[in-house]
Amino acid sequence: MIDTHLHLGQLVLEDPGLTPGRLLRWMDRHGIEKGIVMAVEVPEELDFYMTTKELLRLTRPHRDRLLPLCAVDPRHRYPGKFQPYPILEHFMDRGCVGYGENLCGLPVDDPMQQRVYEACDRLGLAIVMHIDHWINRDETGLPGFERMVKTYRNVKWVGHAQYFWREISGDVGQGERYPEGPVAPGGRLDTLFRKYTNLYADLSAQSGYNAVTRDPAFGLSFVKRWKHRLMFATDTIHTRPSPACSIAGIPPMLDYIRNADLSRDAFERITAGNAEAVFRLS
Repeated sequence: MIDTHLHLGQLVLEDPGLTPGRLLRWMDRHGIEKGIVMAVEVPEELDFYMTTKELLRLTRPHRDRLLPLCAVDPRHRYPGKFQPYPILEHFMDRGCVGYGENLCGLPVDDPMQQRVYEACDRLGLAIVMHIDHWINRDETGLPGFERMVKTYRNVKWVGHAQYFWREISGDVGQGERYPEGPVAPGGRLDTLFRKYTNLYADLSAQSGYNAVTRDPAFGLSFVKRWKHRLMFATDTIHTRPSPACSIAGIPPMLDYIRNADLSRDAFERITAGNAEAVFRLS
């Protein structure tokens, strides 16, 4: 199994975060062979950074199992002066397997962000996109995100977080982060997955878990329908238990995937095969 959304280091003041050794022991307990580990290069989401350079250093002795992503802050330097392409190329040459986590507090289609997307497009990288009310913000229905997916077709876009996953339903309410109850027909995610073969999603955190369990019958049909676009992930970040990713117990998404009525083909795609293709691991 491959967990496509993990973190290392202290990222919040109240928790010391995970060392590579502790993360690997947690992975061993849960039968997870490899993990995709996020860089954090912007200030919006968390208290502290995990720079790409530090992430490369921490994962270097464990590169057979811990695979780093790279990231930059698109607001670097004077307007129009920042050149992300050579930086990302430098990071890829040193072992990064994609871009993420994109946690930038700009509109999802901001011109500064698009310079990064263009660089990722040239390099053929996947981008893990956190989308909420402030980070990569967009209108209901994700029209700005759709324009980016349509424009940068060499990017494999990996949707993640509350304002991405709430679009599983056709009746998104204003300000809803973790909607409850039945999923209404006409959700944008089904439409976007049908239209764009370069769109993927990770099932991590409370947002992913809530999306596929709030309406169990619909959620299972969605997972089966998009088995070739979805990836197992937990967003494990803390040393203490949390509702969606517990270092002490079984992560809810791991329990869900293992016990859902999935074919062997669907299970293998979601837990490993799709990640191998998206992050070019094979």
